[in-house]
Amino acid sequence: MAQVTRFTFVTQVADISAASIKRVKDEFKQAAGEGCSTFDAVTAVVLKCRALALVATLPDDAEVRVGFAAGTRHLLHGVLPAVDGYYGNCVYLACVARTSRAVRESTLAELVGAVRQAKETVAAGFANWMRGVGRFDVPLDYSTAILSDWSRLGFDEVDYGFGVPGYVFPHNDHVDFVPALNYVSLPAPRRGGMRLVLRCVEEPHAAALAAELAKFG
Repeated sequence: MAQVTRFTFVTQVADISAASIKRVKDEFKQAAGEGCSTFDAVTAVVLKCRALALVATLPDDAEVRVGFAAGTRHLLHGVLPAVDGYYGNCVYLACVARTSRAVRESTLAELVGAVRQAKETVAAGFANWMRGVGRFDVPLDYSTAILSDWSRLGFDEVDYGFGVPGYVFPHNDHVDFVPALNYVSLPAPRRGGMRLVLRCVEEPHAAALAAELAKFG
């Protein structure tokens, strides 16, 4: 059994403003001639900021990665029962991987393109996996951050009679072997932005990551 490296992650929170997200989207549209999602824009920001924060630790040719689960139930043809219903989650892991130097030197528009490219490979990768050809194999080390997007799950709208929550966050302090981050919706009046709940760096890199993300607050 492979040995698992355990880390002492720092819990951080950073907000990406709606204005910053729009700016990244506009840059990509100007460069590529097409639009992109908020997820694409925010993930490009995360990828770049984390690479910049780790510059003193990772050599230029080391890979930095962001992995995320993409839904694949719509790709299951002739597998699920014909009766409408819920048959469980079905996901495949997508991964954006570039060298540390490439990420640092790329524009945000270029990194948005990398995120979209990773999403576009999911269908083929999942089909190969279904046939038993290949598998997703993202290294779980300090270079890889695994993200979960909670921003559209409606947690921020749940009201049990006391009003909607003022703050939503994951309880994952026990996860110490893989850098992780969650996207959650910003409360009013900052709708349109994104809150990042981060456990993806250790103390030596926490201040640098916070400083890079603050540029998009």
